[in-house]
Amino acid sequence: MVLNELGARINGALQALSREPVIDEKALDALLRELCGALLESDVNVRLVQQLRTNVKKRVNMEELASSSNKRKVIQGAVFEELCSLVDPKKEAWTPRKGKQNVVMFVGLQGSGKTTSCTKLASYYKRKGMKVGLVCADTFRAGALDQLKQNASRAHIPYYGSYSEADPVQIAMDGVAMFKKDKFDVIIVDTSGRHKQEAELFAEMEQIAAAVKPDNTIFVMDGTIGQAADSQARAFKESVNIGSIIITKMDGHAKGGGAISAVAATESPIV
Repeated sequence: MVLNELGARINGALQALSREPVIDEKALDALLRELCGALLESDVNVRLVQQLRTNVKKRVNMEELASSSNKRKVIQGAVFEELCSLVDPKKEAWTPRKGKQNVVMFVGLQGSGKTTSCTKLASYYKRKGMKVGLVCADTFRAGALDQLKQNASRAHIPYYGSYSEADPVQIAMDGVAMFKKDKFDVIIVDTSGRHKQEAELFAEMEQIAAAVKPDNTIFVMDGTIGQAADSQARAFKESVNIGSIIITKMDGHAKGGGAISAVAATESPIV
């Protein structure tokens, strides 16, 4: 499972500190070396790892702790709090408001699993007793509408898409308008996968967002993309107002530190 190996190495580093007969600057440096090495090998962004090391060193003043009998607890507490801050977006995850028609827009890289995630989220809200509709605004990928249609049909969720209309902005607008007219509680808009270097597709994403005015924009990220997670997440955040993150492919990769990088880059919670 993704991040399991990272967790084991962090625990191992902290346990090694507990076995040190003398807690001094050398022991602290050894702990941080193992901790930072584990984070980097798990593809956590280099800048974030450097910041964590700096913050821990600032919080743990070995000279001031020279006469303290709780050096281990102070160091472990500082490490714990800095690790928590890496994955703390400092805001609550968005939830649909009752009595309001909520629009959710999905964005992300090609092949990250957006369409499947759309259906899973729609099914989740449906089980909560909400009236949910899916809109396929992906006109770039061949078979996108067919996939969403198949997924939605299996989950018994209404959907909207068009084989004739080539403008994804128009499709998104029409689909959202149709479901709003029918008093749907949650309307989920699936968009084309895109890369930060594809300027035209990013402009299209911005146009869709401006047209449907989503209450929440979800960035779907492949948990295995490694160090690229930070730059890609930042590019999406700069173009649209990312409110949540969904991490996919969590069960087949030993790393996955990119998930931590994405939270830091977008300041958004993982849902």
